[in-house]
Amino acid sequence: MSSIDRSQSVGGTRTYEVRTYGCQMNVHDSERLSGLLEDAGYVRAPEGADEADVVVFNTCAVRENADNKLYGNLGHLAPKKASRPGMQIAVGGCLAQKDRDTIVKRAPWVDVVFGTHNIGKLPVLLERARVQDEAQVEIAESLEAFPSTLPTRRESAYAAWVSISVGCNNTCTFCIVPALRGKEKDRRPGDILAEIEALVAEGVSEITLLGQNVNAYGSDIGDREAFSKLLRACGKIEGLERVRFTSPHPRDFTDDVIAAMAETPNVMPQLHMPLQSGSDPVLKAMRRSYRQERFLGIIEKVRAAIPHAAISTDIIVGFPGETEEDFEQTLHVVREARFAQAFTFQYSKRPGTPAADMDGQIPKKVVQERYQRLVALQEEISWEENKKQVGRTLELMVAEGEGRKDDTTHRLSGRAPDNRLVHFTKPDQEVRPGDVVTVEITYAAPHHLLAEGPVLDVRRTRAGDAWEKRNAAEKATPVGVMLGLPKIGAPEPLPAVASGCGCD
Repeated sequence: MSSIDRSQSVGGTRTYEVRTYGCQMNVHDSERLSGLLEDAGYVRAPEGADEADVVVFNTCAVRENADNKLYGNLGHLAPKKASRPGMQIAVGGCLAQKDRDTIVKRAPWVDVVFGTHNIGKLPVLLERARVQDEAQVEIAESLEAFPSTLPTRRESAYAAWVSISVGCNNTCTFCIVPALRGKEKDRRPGDILAEIEALVAEGVSEITLLGQNVNAYGSDIGDREAFSKLLRACGKIEGLERVRFTSPHPRDFTDDVIAAMAETPNVMPQLHMPLQSGSDPVLKAMRRSYRQERFLGIIEKVRAAIPHAAISTDIIVGFPGETEEDFEQTLHVVREARFAQAFTFQYSKRPGTPAADMDGQIPKKVVQERYQRLVALQEEISWEENKKQVGRTLELMVAEGEGRKDDTTHRLSGRAPDNRLVHFTKPDQEVRPGDVVTVEITYAAPHHLLAEGPVLDVRRTRAGDAWEKRNAAEKATPVGVMLGLPKIGAPEPLPAVASGCGCD
C-alpha cells in the first residue's frame, strides 16, 4: 500500500492507545508519550474500544519472558493492522532499547521503534513512517532531553509523579536497567521544585519523587545531601500536602534523609526499601553494596525517628547459589523488620545480566516452595501490623478506582499517610477524589483496612476541585482532552507498581 493510500484512509482526528509494562519509570514515561501525542493532535481512544489508530507499546526488558509477551501482543495486532489502512504500531521502552532492529525483523508490521533516551521523537517518527511508508528505528545511546521537559498527560488530578533523576550507577548482577537507562543523570533542584509548584498551582496535593535510585540524587551534581535538602524544600511549598518517594537504595540511605523525613511534616511516614535478600553471601553475589546488619540498622533508625512509619520492601527468592541457609537469613530479616508489605519475586533470568550465566541456578520446584513460605510469613506479619491500626483515627486522601468492590459495598477508598489502603463508609455529603476524610479504623485485613463507622470529618480540597473540573471536561469530550501544561494527575498507588522490575 502506498503512503498516499495510507493517509487517505484515515479520516478525522487520529486516536492513540499506550500500553505500559514494567516499573514506575515506564508508567511515568507513558504519561509523557500520551502528552506528546496529544500535543501533536492525537486524542486518546475510548477505553476498551480496541480501535486506536496508533498503538504504542512501552516495554520492559527485565523479565525472562518480556519478549514473548511483546511479540504475542504484536502478533495479535497484525491482522487488525492489515485490515485497517493507516493504523500504526510503535514499540518503545527498555526492550526496544535492547532489541533494536530485531523487533522489525520479527514483526515487520511495526512502524516505529524508539528507545528509552529519545521518547520525545515519537510523533516525528510516526509521521516519517507514514510519509516514507517504511519502518523507522531510532535508538539514542544517551539521553537527548530530560523527560520532564516533555508534554505530559497525567492520569488524574490530585497526585503526580515528579522525576528527579534517570538512570542508575549501580551494577546489580540481576538487573539490566543501567545498560538500558544509562548512568544516573540528575535534574537541577530548581527545575524539580518549579515543576512541583506548577503542579500544586493546578490542584495537585500529593507528589511522588521518582528515580531509579531516588536517594542517590546529588551524585551527578556533586552534593551528597541533595536529596534530604530536596525533601526539606518540598516542605516549604504551600498547598503541597503529601510527599512520597520511590525507590531508594540502602547504600545511599543516610541519616540526613531520615532526619528530613522526620522533620518535614508533609513527607509521609512511609518507606519502600528494597532488601532483595537477607543473606550476606547472596547480597555479595547480587553485587548489592550493603549487608544484613546495615539494612536492619536503617530500619531501626527509621522506626526510632518515625514510630508509625510503614516500611515495605522487594525480595527475590531463588537467586543463583541461594542455599536453604541463605533463604533462612531472608526469613530472619523479614521477621526482624516486620514489613507492612513485601513485593516478592521468584528469580527469573534477565537476558543480558551477569546472574543469567551464573552457576547454581535453583530448580523451579525449590524456588516455588521457598517463595510460598516467604509469602505465608509476610502475609502473617502484614496482618499483625495492620491489626495495630485498629482504633486509630486517620486522615485519608480519597482515591479514585482503588476499591474494586466500592460500588457493591457502598464504600469509598483512600490512602492513609503511611500509604495503607482504607475502605470507608460512604458519607451522606459528596466526597471527591483528592478530598480528605477523617475516619476511625475498625477492622484489619492483610492488605487493607476498614473504617465501618461514620466519617468523622470531610475536608473539601483544591485537589478535589481539580478532579471535579477535569472529570467534567472529560465527560464533555469523551474521546480525549488536553488540559494545558503542566498537566495534572496521579501515579498509580505505590503498592500496585512498587519496584515492578525488582531492580532497586
